[in-house]
Amino acid sequence: MSEANHTGWIPNIIIGQDYDRRYLDAHVHYDVLENLAAFYGRDMPVHRHAQYVQIHYVDRGITDFHIDDKIFEVTGPACFFTPASIPHSFRTDPRARGHVLTIHQSLVWQLMQDNSGYELDAGLSQGICLERNRLPRSQQIQWTLLAGLLKDIQLEWSGDQLAKEVVLTSLIQLLLIRIARLSFKRSSSRTVNSEDLHLFRRFTDTIEKHYHEQWHLPRYSEELGISESRLNQICQRIANSSPKKLIHDRVIQECKRLLIFSNRSSNEICYQLGFSAPAYFSRFFKKQTGMTTQQFRRHKAILKRQ
Repeated sequence: MSEANHTGWIPNIIIGQDYDRRYLDAHVHYDVLENLAAFYGRDMPVHRHAQYVQIHYVDRGITDFHIDDKIFEVTGPACFFTPASIPHSFRTDPRARGHVLTIHQSLVWQLMQDNSGYELDAGLSQGICLERNRLPRSQQIQWTLLAGLLKDIQLEWSGDQLAKEVVLTSLIQLLLIRIARLSFKRSSSRTVNSEDLHLFRRFTDTIEKHYHEQWHLPRYSEELGISESRLNQICQRIANSSPKKLIHDRVIQECKRLLIFSNRSSNEICYQLGFSAPAYFSRFFKKQTGMTTQQFRRHKAILKRQ
């Protein structure tokens, strides 16, 4: 990820640039959750999407979702709404399936202008977590309609019918209204200690600056001026992950991008990411992903052709 694609400590992920370049300038991007999880991982470190809101629908299992200073620990089915530019991270169950919608902020603004009501505006102005099983019986029908809309969007997205863009926009606007209606029944969250959040942000910023230099964990804790045990407690509390795993995840994420979007050899990527020997780099990648770099590259090439 280039320096132009993040501000401060928060990496800015552009779906059309980092994941699916066919939609670089698109106002809407849809994919199933499992495809994005295969690319970015089930444990997604903190990041943001400037000018884009995101909707995640998770059909099962425990999900830890961190939106700004709120942490939601819920059991699916669940739906998460993240406003544009808001930092967020999450971990989903390995068995979970679902939908991920990335929507340009202008579509939400248009909805606000067309439906200038305070309740709708308030409903979509902050992070939202909805759990089907915590909704009152009177609201269950709204959840059914919400889940059905996501399937309709998936079907429309994968087809090439007349007026596709018009239909997608209409479906997305209706989906946002459904979410806003349910938002007043949102799941409870816990707030992160501000000092811990500040230290976590400094840590992720330091990772972004130095992940390609292969710093070990003691170097990070020394840079932050805190003990390794304190850093581990903070990362477990906020990201439900160890600091070492967050570092490894960032390295693997960059490696995957280079394998997919560049013609560099594994050895070239190895040295670009600060590894001292190709053999060690190969063992590291296979341990983290279950595949060799060659297998990963072939697998992604096959998916592109399908």
